[in-house]
Amino acid sequence: MSSDYQNEKKKRELQKKNQINQKFEETGEKERLKELLRMRLRESGWRDKLREHGKVIIDKRGLNNVTVDSLVEEMTPKARELVPDYVKKELLQHIREYIEKNM
Repeated sequence: MSSDYQNEKKKRELQKKNQINQKFEETGEKERLKELLRMRLRESGWRDKLREHGKVIIDKRGLNNVTVDSLVEEMTPKARELVPDYVKKELLQHIREYIEKNM
């Protein structure tokens, strides 16, 4: 494939992504999805698991050797990993249905 074709394809994909994001913002769907995510994470005990992981990090390193930035950096991958698959699937399904219906 030519470089021009690849650049044009990337440009169209970015435009489509921006269009979808804008529609999600305008209709309030983004906030509804965020609330659904918060609710599902709360139900799954995600916050408690993540809090426990943070305590382990602090205990291992010592309170004086941990900064907020280093804690966030170390916890972010674990936070993503701890999101249950069923929650990811449910959100993805909502997003797909919304796009099919509204785009």
